[in-house]
Amino acid sequence: MSARLTGAACRAGRAILKWSVRDLARAAGVSPTTINLLEADRPYRVATAEKISAAFLLHSVEITNGEGTGARLRFNQAAADPT
Repeated sequence: MSARLTGAACRAGRAILKWSVRDLARAAGVSPTTINLLEADRPYRVATAEKISAAFLLHSVEITNGEGTGARLRFNQAAADPT
């Protein structure tokens, strides 16, 4: 996991994918309650953050910590270049 997963970053990632809490929970293999607690900035396990970040990455969303915490859609050069 490259960047720390925060509640704001988790919400941003879900927004990019237009996922509900249940969608993310299903994709990450965690409970919806776990997602709700994380997004409320409650303590969480490193393994939980890794599962959630992996689910986002699988769908081309990267958690970031540049100027502030957040998420971005990863650019796929192969998909953008038709040659």
